[in-house]
Amino acid sequence: MLQKAEAKKIEVDKGRKHKITQTEMGKQCVQNSTLMHCRAHSPHTDFKMLFLLALLVLTGCAASPQDLSGKMFTFPQETNTACVKLNTSQQTFSAVTVCHRSFTDLKRDHVLFSLATPASANDYLIFWDETNKEMEPHIKDRKTEYGRQDYKPNTWHSICSTWDSDSGLVQLWIDGQPSIRKFISSGSSIRGSTIIILGQEQDSHGGGFNVKQSFVGMMSDVHMWDYVLSPCEIHNYVDEHNFTPGNVLNWSALNLQIIGRVLLEEKVMTCH
Repeated sequence: MLQKAEAKKIEVDKGRKHKITQTEMGKQCVQNSTLMHCRAHSPHTDFKMLFLLALLVLTGCAASPQDLSGKMFTFPQETNTACVKLNTSQQTFSAVTVCHRSFTDLKRDHVLFSLATPASANDYLIFWDETNKEMEPHIKDRKTEYGRQDYKPNTWHSICSTWDSDSGLVQLWIDGQPSIRKFISSGSSIRGSTIIILGQEQDSHGGGFNVKQSFVGMMSDVHMWDYVLSPCEIHNYVDEHNFTPGNVLNWSALNLQIIGRVLLEEKVMTCH
């Protein structure tokens, strides 16, 4: 009887041990399953989190305006790629003033300012025609010409242009000297997703660059307003006195993207 009791006890112990083992194994399996589940999904989750974090950082950097006071863009060579993209959230313009300073030794056609929308690659373009020695404003794909301009190479020039959709009149100011006012386009505003490029002329919305129309030289103090600047304000800009900064593009708070070989440097000043 004792042997049978001991045998039964051993079987019970084995059963308990087996049950315990099964229970432990079950827990282990659940734990292992959880761990496997975590291992299977954790890298993906981590990657998504890292990607979103990187995207937020990049977006934050891209959206942070830069104060470029005392600086200039240097476009050191002919290309059909290098440019500076200037970002603005504004998509409608019933009037425009654009001012900038530039320095070049180019003796060929070249772009100075290019604004395109999906509807028009030349919604607001300032272009130098070397063959005819003309400064050419293009508004909504229409063009007018200003000849006999004192646009000398190897000289810093302050160039402003204005346009108003109500009157349709455009005007140029080169180094503080106004041109006559000419009719170019009236009755409708510039509308649509705006892409503004320095250094390249857009033949399509954000592209279509031609190396022989690219800008080579230095450019600085780019401002843009959504209204026609007064003559006094333009003179203040040209003379580098206090003036109202651009409310569309402001050189002291510029949202930009440099593409290709364009350098951001301290502005070269002329010593007397």
